[in-house]
Amino acid sequence: MKTLSKTAVSALALTITLGLAGGAAAQEYTARIGHLERAEQARHQGLEIVAELVRERTDGDVVFELFPAGQLGQAREMNEGVQLGVIEGTVSPAAFLSGFNPAVSILDVPFIYPADREAANALRTGAFGEAVLATFDEIGVNAIAIWPNGRKSFTSNKPLDSIEDFAGQEFRVMDSRVLISQFEAVGASAIALPFGELYTALQTGVVDGQENALDTISAMRYDEVQTNLLVSEHGANEDVVMFNPEWWNSLPEDYQTIIVEAFDEVRPQVEEIKEASQTAARERLEEAGMNIREITDEERNTLREMMYPQARDAYVAQTGAVANTIVEVYEAEYERIVE
Repeated sequence: MKTLSKTAVSALALTITLGLAGGAAAQEYTARIGHLERAEQARHQGLEIVAELVRERTDGDVVFELFPAGQLGQAREMNEGVQLGVIEGTVSPAAFLSGFNPAVSILDVPFIYPADREAANALRTGAFGEAVLATFDEIGVNAIAIWPNGRKSFTSNKPLDSIEDFAGQEFRVMDSRVLISQFEAVGASAIALPFGELYTALQTGVVDGQENALDTISAMRYDEVQTNLLVSEHGANEDVVMFNPEWWNSLPEDYQTIIVEAFDEVRPQVEEIKEASQTAARERLEEAGMNIREITDEERNTLREMMYPQARDAYVAQTGAVANTIVEVYEAEYERIVE
């Protein structure tokens, strides 16, 4: 994923040109920022707030033009587009970045964050988060912030009444050795399947269950093909804010500071919006008749003790030397903040 084909570059450039046709004249510093979520979702709402703050605080010199819902391409096209300067910025799910930057897969490790949101944010914004963001420098991308975008829970057509119930079940995952390892740690197995095939796979019994955020479970109507929901919040869905280095370095230093501070300032609002959507999704799933159980503190601790080490080791094995450094920073910070 280090290069982008000429065809893909041309297609992406054409999309941008058509999208901007008839628009207002470019500002002194204009950044086209693309992402995959719909305009009514948390990521885009947060970006709108950031764009307004940046415009105000730079007296209109920096303008963010936002393109939601994949208008500038799919995740890979936008990530590589930022790398090559075809577009200036993107906000991409960390789960979609492992082929682009394997080091970011640390965020796929289960229970990477504690349940407490303030403690989790201390990890996200402290030395651990900075270490993750710094790994993007090596691949020619300026990553400036990590935003929360919900937490994953488990569903299954088989019971999830205890940790022992995981044994023998098959779960769908993205193609990730880290995610496969988390299920192996509890005696389950995992099958990598495309997201678009998941509903049918659940319906036909190809897999017993899956993991996703509650709003995704609700939006995709998995309640129609799944019986049980364990609200575990074991997996973090994180977004990485990335800019093209050439564009970023063209900014005055005080404008760079304004942008970073705006993303940091808006982060809690993004989380609040996402949490509200999770609450609404859970209510709908309850009304739909799913058997919903919330994980206990004791179960959470036990699952972390089982899943975290095996998934961490899989991350290190697939990522190499830089992974050891990130894990060392993470575990020191986790002990300082949480324990």
